[in-house]
Amino acid sequence: MNFELDDVTQAVREAARRFSDEQLAPHYQAREAAGRFDRDLLLEMGGLGLIAADLPEEFGGIGAPGLTQGVVMEEIGRGDMNIGYVQLLSSLIGGVLVRYAPKALAAEMLPEIASGRLLPALGLTEPRGGTDAANLQLRARRDGDDWLLSGEKASISCANQADAILVAARTGAPDSGARGVTAFWVPLDAPGISRSAYDDLGSLSVGRGSVWFDEVRVPDAQRVGDEGMGFIRVMQGFDYSRALIALQCLGAARASLDETWPYTIERHAFGAPLASYQGVSFPLAEADAQVRAARLLAYECLWLRDNGQPHTKEAAMVKWMGPKVSVDAIHQCLLTHGHLGYSRDLPHQQRLRDVMGLEIGDGTAQVSKLIIARETVGRAAVQYARTK
Repeated sequence: MNFELDDVTQAVREAARRFSDEQLAPHYQAREAAGRFDRDLLLEMGGLGLIAADLPEEFGGIGAPGLTQGVVMEEIGRGDMNIGYVQLLSSLIGGVLVRYAPKALAAEMLPEIASGRLLPALGLTEPRGGTDAANLQLRARRDGDDWLLSGEKASISCANQADAILVAARTGAPDSGARGVTAFWVPLDAPGISRSAYDDLGSLSVGRGSVWFDEVRVPDAQRVGDEGMGFIRVMQGFDYSRALIALQCLGAARASLDETWPYTIERHAFGAPLASYQGVSFPLAEADAQVRAARLLAYECLWLRDNGQPHTKEAAMVKWMGPKVSVDAIHQCLLTHGHLGYSRDLPHQQRLRDVMGLEIGDGTAQVSKLIIARETVGRAAVQYARTK
C-alpha cells in the first residue's frame, strides 16, 4: 500500500482543503441555525468537482478512485461534516445509478448530482425497522407501465430539502425478504408525497425526517435495476459509504484536535502551560493516535475496494471505530477547553452532537461487530446466537 498520493488526488485534496478552510469552517455554526444547506454553496462545490469525483467523466465526475473521494470527504469533514452528507449520498446513490439505472435516466440525473444542482436522498429505513433494513413494508404495485408506491420512509437524511430520492420498495410477497425489493428513482415534488422534519440533537443543517408516499405514480423507466434486486443493489454500496462516513467523522475530530493542541500551549494554569501537565496532554495524545489509526484503516478499506479486493470486514471495522473514536476525541477537546468548550462560542459541542448521529446511521456498532465476526469465523457467529 503506497501512502503517497498521486498528482490528481493531491490536487483534489488541496482544492477541497482550501474550500473547506475558506467557505465551510467559518460558517459551520451559522449553517446549523439556518437548518438547511446553502444551495449556492453546493453549486460552488460542484463546480470545483468536489461532490462526486468518483463518478465517470461522462456523468460529470472525474473518474477518480474511491480513495480520492475519501480524501475529499475527510477535508470537507474538517470544515463542516454535515456538508459531507452531500458527498456521501452522491457517491452511494450515484454509484447505484451508474451501474443499474436505465441509461437515459443516468445520463439525465448524474450530471445534475455532480454539479450540485440536484440533492439526492436514500429511502431505505422505515419506522418498524432501521437495523433490520430488509424488512421493508413500503409497497410498489404494478399499474400498467407504471408503479404505485404507498408507505413511509423514516429517518431519511435531507428529507425536507432533497430534490429526488432513490426508494427501496417491496414488489414481492410480504415474506420475500431482500429479494422482494425493487429500487425506484422518484422526484420529491411528485403528487402524493409529503414530508416531515425531526427535532434532532445534531446535524440540523442536514435535516432528518420522514417521507410518505400515497399512491405515488412512478414510470417503469425510473426503476433502477432488475425487479426484486433493489435492496441488494443498494446494500452493495454500503461497504464504500461506511469508509466515507468514517472519514467524514474523523475530519471533524481532526479539526477539534488541531484547535485544541495550540490551546494547551496558550492557556496557562498554576504558572505553566496546560500542555506541561500530563493529565491534559496524555488524553489528547491518545485521541490523536486513535484518530490516526482509524483514518489509516479507512484508507486501507478504500484501497482494497479500488483494487477489487474484499473489504466488507474493514468497512464494518471502520464504521464502528470512526464515529466512536471521533466522538471520544471531540469530547476530550471540549473538556480541555473547560467551560468555554461547553459553550456554543466554540464548535466542539456542535461537532460532538453532529458526529454522534453517525454512531447510529448506516449501521450501529452492534451490527458492525456482527459483520466483523461473520466475516472472520463465518455465519456460525450469527446462526448459533439466533437459536438461543
